[in-house]
Order: sequence, then structure tokens, then C-alpha cells
Amino acid sequence: MSWLSFRVVPAREREAVLAALFEAGAQGVHEDGPALLTHFPPETNVDAVAAAIRIADPGASVSVGRAPDTDWSEAWKNLLSVQMVGNLLIAPPWLASNLDPARTVVVDPGMAFGTGDHSTTRSVVRLMQRIDVREARVADLGAGSAVLAIAAARLGARTVAAVELDPDAIGNATENVERNGVASVVHVIEGDALTLLPLVAPVDVILANIVSSVHLDLLPEMARALSPGGRAVLSGILVEERDMMCDRLSGTGWVGVDEDVEDIWWSATISRR
Repeated sequence: MSWLSFRVVPAREREAVLAALFEAGAQGVHEDGPALLTHFPPETNVDAVAAAIRIADPGASVSVGRAPDTDWSEAWKNLLSVQMVGNLLIAPPWLASNLDPARTVVVDPGMAFGTGDHSTTRSVVRLMQRIDVREARVADLGAGSAVLAIAAARLGARTVAAVELDPDAIGNATENVERNGVASVVHVIEGDALTLLPLVAPVDVILANIVSSVHLDLLPEMARALSPGGRAVLSGILVEERDMMCDRLSGTGWVGVDEDVEDIWWSATISRR
């Protein structure tokens, strides 16, 4: 029997939908504009997967069809490519053998979020290269696969705390850090960023590729954690949320330093006023 093809358009909780898909057994998720595409074996309980998606995001649109006979447990790898982002390359292991290791971030996403194929990841890496992270103390909040933490190490960061709440992502992040030879710089820590950020403070740079609601919760702790003149790079924010975020940032003592837009996503570098 053919595999099942799922097309999901999240309403508000995109990251929660991604987590629900991986929890249900998806081996990889591909972005098609606002839609998330993935495949499941034919014996999958469609109703159970759809219910999990709608628990994560009640307004999500879910459509299911039949896919051609393909080994989707491997075929999803064909959806990934080498990404050149400024002076850095981001690549999965099977495409990285001929690349310059000094400027390449090699990431096997596994069950964690974070590849160079995602717009928000590229935006953070671009913005990171427009500030000076050499010898900086960095905190990567919601590290996922640790792609941003490793990128910071490649750019010369002194130390990076890669904080991730999802226990299923920790092993993948640790493997990626070791694969890139930056374990002496990047330290993967499991836990809630609200709790852990004060413990790793002070930091010079904060990276946070997470949903806007979590940004709003974290902003007070970010303000306390940043060293004088420090920068925070925020991503995972929809373009339509930009004005709301700018109003909240301005009203809580932040000033915008830089911004980046790709597809439906807005990212920004901010500092304390």
C-alpha cells in the first residue's frame, strides 16, 4: 500500500505542530510556504495523527492523501540541500564530505528542529554575521539540533550554552556538536530557558529561534542576562506579528538594531535602550 501524505497548515502554533508530527513518527518535515508536508506508513492511524495536530493547534488545517510507493524513511533526505548563508555553509552529513569544515555547519536534524533549509535558521545565521560574536559568551535558547549554537562556534564564540527543553532533541544536538568538533565551546543543556538563562548569565549574545509567545515570556530574563552592549537575535516570528513585537519591544526598553525577512518569517537583532 502507498504511504500517507500529510499536508498541514498551522494556524498559530507552528512549532507545536512540528513537535506533534515528529512525536507521531514523522521522519522528516518539509516546508512548502506556510504548509508542512510529511509522510507516514500506510498502517498509520490517520485519526490519531490528525487529533494530535489539532491538540497542538486547534485551528490547523490537515489534509491526507496517498503518496507514490517510496521509502519515505530515506526519501526525505532528498529534500535537504547545502545552504550558503553569508560566509557559512549548512549541510546534512551526506552532502558535507567535500565542504570546507572550517566554515561548514554539519547538521543531521534527526528528530530535532533545525536545518539550514528553514527560513528562520538562515535569518538568524545572517543576522549573527552582522554582529561581532568573536570571543562572545552566547546562549542559544530552544537550540533544537544545535545548528545555531554550532554556527556561533564557527564564527568564533568563546562559549555557547545550547538550551533545549525537549529531551528527545538533546541526543541529536549533542551528536551534532561532537560531529562538528566544537564540544569544547558548545555545551548542550536540557531544561527550560526561563530557569536556565539566569544561571548561564551574563552573556553577550542571545539566539532565540522560537515562537513569539515564548519570546514575550523570555524578554525580561533576556534583559537581565545580557551584558552591557549585548545583542539578542530573535526569530520564529511571523511577518504579520512584526508590529505587535515591535510595540512590545519598544515598550519594555528594547531597541531594534537590525532585521531580516524571508518568506513569511521576520527576525530581528535587538539591544537594551
